[in-house]
Amino acid sequence: MTSLGFPLISIALLLPLVGALVLLFVPKQQTSRIRMLAFSFGMATLMVALLIAAYFNTAAAGFQLVDTFDWIPGLGLRYTVSVDGVSLWFFVLAALLTPIAQLASWSLVEHDVRAFQALLLVLSTAVLGTFVAQDMVLFYIFFELTLVPTALLIGRWGGANRTKAASQFFLYNFGASLFMLVAIIALYFANRDASGVATADIGTLLTNIQDGTLALDPALERLIFGGFFLAFAVKLPLWPFHTWLPLSHAESTDDGSIDLIGLLQKTAGYGMIRFCVQLLPAAAAWAAPAIGVLAVISILYGALVAYGQNDIKRVLAFSTLSHMGFAVLGIFALNELGISGAIMMMIASGIATGALFLASGMIVARRGTRDIRELGGIWQPMPILGGLVLTAIFGSIGLPGLIGFAGEFTVMQGAWSSATLGPGFLLVAVFGVILAAGYLLTMYQRAFMGELKPLNAELPDLAGREIALLGLLVLLIVGLGIVPNALFGPMQATLQQIAASAAQLALR
Repeated sequence: MTSLGFPLISIALLLPLVGALVLLFVPKQQTSRIRMLAFSFGMATLMVALLIAAYFNTAAAGFQLVDTFDWIPGLGLRYTVSVDGVSLWFFVLAALLTPIAQLASWSLVEHDVRAFQALLLVLSTAVLGTFVAQDMVLFYIFFELTLVPTALLIGRWGGANRTKAASQFFLYNFGASLFMLVAIIALYFANRDASGVATADIGTLLTNIQDGTLALDPALERLIFGGFFLAFAVKLPLWPFHTWLPLSHAESTDDGSIDLIGLLQKTAGYGMIRFCVQLLPAAAAWAAPAIGVLAVISILYGALVAYGQNDIKRVLAFSTLSHMGFAVLGIFALNELGISGAIMMMIASGIATGALFLASGMIVARRGTRDIRELGGIWQPMPILGGLVLTAIFGSIGLPGLIGFAGEFTVMQGAWSSATLGPGFLLVAVFGVILAAGYLLTMYQRAFMGELKPLNAELPDLAGREIALLGLLVLLIVGLGIVPNALFGPMQATLQQIAASAAQLALR
């Protein structure tokens, strides 16, 4: 572990939380001031996150920029936050999407603006904290904290079925997370009994597992693995744990908050890598074939169901299910190629699908509907939106030269060469890529091309702020697609270490 001597990560976590508290002292009628203050704290957090990325040593494999102190010494619990090659880009993406979500909601959220912006900032802290927490209990707290502001955002500012969607989202994810809490407690006591030291520190647990101090009984390891996996599979989600997803996405607000809500799914993918693979590799190798089956079902099911949707956000919800199936396939390839491809796919999904959700909100703001049947021909009055959306779709389906391609191709390589999966899984997954191109391009053709309906003829194209927001994400889709090593490079040392360690421990 390396420490900078200055708590940059803790500052990044505190800034949104402080911002949320500051907003409570601003009169709720002063909406412009509230928006500017919230955006200022969001941008400050992004600047600190970029500074963290600048200080990150890409050649080092361990945890960096560590900030730690005793939290509950009697239980061996510490506040420890840090980044490594796995968490760095998730952290930066979360910091980036916060000000984007704030700006996107600028003219779309008109009531209870103070509460809305405060909840966005609290959600930002929770998501950021999940990616950097290096104590299991601290991770659990941040992971669970994401549920509260998300449920409130959906339940207060969502669509007609928002109450049902918020309740379903919270109950499904909270219930599943209790299994993770049991797994954390079991791993905590297993380590205490084996080493004589009470700790929930992930780095210490990993060291004890690697040097044999903590040698879990296979049956116990599989049970602990199951607790972690179930919590992450529900939040990701993975088929058949996905039933909360379509309603929650469809009923969530039409502003940029959906981008941060969508990032919650990436916290689950990150958790699978950190806990299921890094800490419990033998159980991961044992379960990988079965999980691979769930992953390819998610890929195909999400793609096939997306074809039958008429609501843009429901299409994107099932698209996310399919994308996350690809990510899980890469994670449980249990090799460097697969895991790096999975991370790239999750980053790509956060950017490309985030851009499409933003575009959906822009359409709703003008047309008052997301129903594809009510659209048609809107490229003609809105060519700028049409061009940006088409680029985002190409990025989402993995067109070569755009951000999705590098992730998909690397996952395929990882699955092909995997000792736990193999070519059969890859061949089925490739069919999912073909389906993805079909349903997204069909959605585009129905909404943007064809005959222009009279009600759509006078729709205004994007304004300057909207062009800047959507254009930034499209720029990332193109730029990171052309130079994917900008993402892959900082991951490499960490992923080599994880893959080598997982392979060695899985054979024990």
